[in-house]
Amino acid sequence: MPNEMHARRPFEKRTVGAIAAELPGATAVFRKHKLDFCCGGDVALEKAAQAKGAPLDEIVGQLEALDPYAAETPSEPNALIDHILRRYHDVHRQELPELVRLAKRVEAVHRDHPQVPAGLAAALGELAAELDTHMRKEEEILFPLMCEGGSSMIGHPIARMRLEHDDVGEQLRRIEALTHNCELPDGACTTWHALYAGVRKLIDDLMQHIHLENNVLFPQFATEQPATPVCIGHH
Repeated sequence: MPNEMHARRPFEKRTVGAIAAELPGATAVFRKHKLDFCCGGDVALEKAAQAKGAPLDEIVGQLEALDPYAAETPSEPNALIDHILRRYHDVHRQELPELVRLAKRVEAVHRDHPQVPAGLAAALGELAAELDTHMRKEEEILFPLMCEGGSSMIGHPIARMRLEHDDVGEQLRRIEALTHNCELPDGACTTWHALYAGVRKLIDDLMQHIHLENNVLFPQFATEQPATPVCIGHH
């Protein structure tokens, strides 16, 4: 967990490669600051930043901001919607393009490896497109309706969102199969480590995201529909 990693050792003292492999989203931060996390990743972050003339404090702040478990989840509808938008909608849109990029890289470089996740980039790209459409429906139709107190017809869009959540669960099962449940082969490179760390976080995030909507938010407006626990992915 990111909090445990921060407690064990400050980011400044960890190698760039280790951070990239263990903290989902770190590769995008490093690429932004032109820090080599692959071939030149065996260097402490503070030294790598100094060598590039990159702002260490800014980089550390961006890495610390990737911690997804800092805030307590509210239950009041408007506050919960705001939390879902910031913690999940924004984060999915930020992280999925980077995962697609990493998957394309792994599939290209390791195309002959027997455990290469062939088709993962395409699966992630499909998920990103469908998830974006789904989230826009919530942002433009369902959530504004909820913020106004709901309506007698709100059960219909809620039911539709639940069905689309089931579709996301099917896509996650496909991604788990392609990655062999994110089990890395011996000798996997830093990019492969970063990819699977990101995919694991994506799966965990989407499961929590869907749980909050299906089991916490939606039942507050569609009381005629019992809250049914959602279970996606393998545990």
